[in-house]
Amino acid sequence: MRLKICAVGRLRAGPERALCDDYRQRCDRTGRALGLGPLTITEVEDRKGGGIAAEAALLSNAVPKGALVCLLDERGSALSSTALADRLAHWCDAGRPEVAFLIGGADGLDPELGNSTDFALSFGSMVWPHMLARAMLTEQLYRAASILSGGPYHRE
Repeated sequence: MRLKICAVGRLRAGPERALCDDYRQRCDRTGRALGLGPLTITEVEDRKGGGIAAEAALLSNAVPKGALVCLLDERGSALSSTALADRLAHWCDAGRPEVAFLIGGADGLDPELGNSTDFALSFGSMVWPHMLARAMLTEQLYRAASILSGGPYHRE
């Protein structure tokens, strides 16, 4: 099952980019034997100033046809790392070819976007910068692959 992050904004060189690149590569290596991955990241940017509605349209267009859509939203389900790994395994076992994780921009997400998604995931009730949320998500996807492979990265 392929993993795709569709995110508003361009991640420039810096610590967040380095974290995303590192965890994306780790996820690909660990997940390969499980049929999980590759993990790709698609960045969209509204250059016309259309606000969150325009960003939602760009995000929707970035989602591959047939993909399960998981929205990152503070009002979503707060899962443990193990529960996220279990959910990914369930989706994979159910024959889903791809999961697309959507991350909004600095102004959040259009509420209408939530109506067309399959699942909403929360990193807690705090609001995180969208660039940091991307790094956190790549780390959690790598952690999920490590959990599913029985690797030593995750300790309970």
